[in-house]
Formats: sequence, C-alpha cells, structure tokens
Amino acid sequence: MKADIKRYTLTYTLIACSTVVYLFLALLSQSLIDMELQTLVDMGALYGPLTVLKGEWWRLLSAMFLHGGMTHLLMNMFSLYLIGRGAEMYFDTKSYLSIYFFSGLIGGLVSLYVHPVSVGVGASGAVFGVFGALAGFFLAHKEKIASYTKSFMKDFTVIIVINLVIGFSIPSIDVSAHIGGLIVGFIGGFALSKDPRWIWIYSTAMVLVILAIASYLPDRYAQLLF
Repeated sequence: MKADIKRYTLTYTLIACSTVVYLFLALLSQSLIDMELQTLVDMGALYGPLTVLKGEWWRLLSAMFLHGGMTHLLMNMFSLYLIGRGAEMYFDTKSYLSIYFFSGLIGGLVSLYVHPVSVGVGASGAVFGVFGALAGFFLAHKEKIASYTKSFMKDFTVIIVINLVIGFSIPSIDVSAHIGGLIVGFIGGFALSKDPRWIWIYSTAMVLVILAIASYLPDRYAQLLF
C-alpha cells in the first residue's frame, strides 16, 4: 500500500484532501451521511447569486473539495482512484494538476451558466477532466497502445455508471459540469501527451476561457434574475 501511495502521490493527495474536508463538514452538519445545504453554501459551494453577483469566484475552487453526502464522496473518490492513477502514469505533475484544476474550474463555470440558482458541489468536473485527458492520450497514441483500449473502455463504463447513480440520487450533482470538465480534460490530455511543453499554451488558453465566461455571466444573471 505504501508503495502504491508513493507511486500515485497526486491522486491519493487529492482523495485525502476531499476526505478531510468532508469529515470537517460532517462535524459542522452533525451527520456523516448527508451535509446540510446551508453548511455547504457557507463553506464555499457554488451558488450563482454569491459566486457571480457577489464576486465570490473563489467558490469555483472550494466547491471542488466539497461533497453533498457520503455516497457523493465515495463515488467521486472511487472514480478518481480508478482513473487518476492511470493519468499519473502518463502525465507529469504539472500536466496532471493543470488538467484537474482547469477541468474543475471550467466545469464549475459551465454549471453556473446552466443552473444559475442551484447549489453545486463536488469534484466531478475535475474527475471527468482526468478521464477526458486519458481519452485524449489514447487518441493521440492509439497506434502504440491499442492493447490497452479494452481496459480503458471498461473503466469508462464503470465511471459512467457510477456518475449516473450519483446524478439520479443527489440533487446537487450537475451533468453540465461533467461535460465541461470532460472537454477541457480531453483537450489538455491530447495536447500535453503530444508535448508536455505545451502546458503554457494550454494554461493560457484555459485562463482566457475562464475570464471570458466569468465576464459574461454577470450580464446573463442580470437578465435572468432581475
């Protein structure tokens, strides 16, 4: 186990961070199974009127480490465990973290666009970004690693089923964040598997996308809510 943790340090660190945050929230909510909605909002959940209209953009980051209940946490962390270790084998530290966080941030922005007044939490957008990165990697090197395709598709099926269960059982889950994260991760995975030095081009492009969506959202909210 120690050797596994040492080999996949980033993945296990991300899992540990979400787990520690969840345990802290459980203390505040006085429940290990389900988190109180108000507690989630107070601790940094995505909520359009606060994130966009009040300028609390830090919620895009904090929401990635919050989960609405034990099922939500376990499903997301199991998904990350399945695919994160594979991604850690194929991508360097900077590429892995860039893909993870940009996928989560942009997935959150997409969620804010689609659901202006919903409360959103979870690492799903980031997790789907890592999965998208693996898909991009496989596409970029399909001729060299054809033998791994069947295993990859098996993991894909497992993750899709897991997230369908999450989506139907937990109100705060937003499929639009999954899609946004998947696209961002796929682009990053394809580009950075070709050449990790392209990380600056990828990062700059993602920052510009974030700024563009963030600058557009206040006008959209003003039209929808007022």
